[in-house]
Amino acid sequence: MPQINLSSWILLIFAYLLGSVPIGWIVGRIFFRMDIRKGGSGNIGATNALRMFGTVTGIIVLLLDMGKGLLAVLLAKTWLMPGSPFISLCALAVIFGHVFPLYLGFKGGKGVATAGGAFLALAPLSVLVAICVFVIIVALSRYVSLGSILGAMAFLGHALWQISRRGISDYALLALITIVVLMIVIKHRANLQRILGGTENKIAFTRQGKK
Repeated sequence: MPQINLSSWILLIFAYLLGSVPIGWIVGRIFFRMDIRKGGSGNIGATNALRMFGTVTGIIVLLLDMGKGLLAVLLAKTWLMPGSPFISLCALAVIFGHVFPLYLGFKGGKGVATAGGAFLALAPLSVLVAICVFVIIVALSRYVSLGSILGAMAFLGHALWQISRRGISDYALLALITIVVLMIVIKHRANLQRILGGTENKIAFTRQGKK
């Protein structure tokens, strides 16, 4: 039974608060004097930042959102004992923070980038597979939402295959992967409906976002 101490709970709370930092909203307010929630899809994530503020800004928001997840898990892996379920819980907390941010009334993004950063520290090869699937799907369809869903499913499949092949009995990680992928798919349900209805917006890479 892994030891649970005060530092475990502190890391868990910190991970949630870190995930809650709304990078896209902050960037929009500081550099463009705009509320990212008032345009495009109304989402605070990288895709809407790219749509509203341009490709460079979208990439910056993407990397910073990934950085939140990566930092939270790296800190947990550094401070906690190997195999501690709190490492996976910290990953879940930082993702939940992005999806349900304390600072924006619990209405946030869809968690794909932050989840990617968190899993980069937990299952890097599976993340690479997911990124490849995402890039291919977006390049072919121009639907970021479709790329996110299929990338998440590819990540789930590859991660479960890796875990079963190695005989790893990390049930916290198994539960984390399943919960996060299901959450990503559920958060994209409206996008799926629009794709099926032919009304989903396709991504366009521009130097400046739409006014």
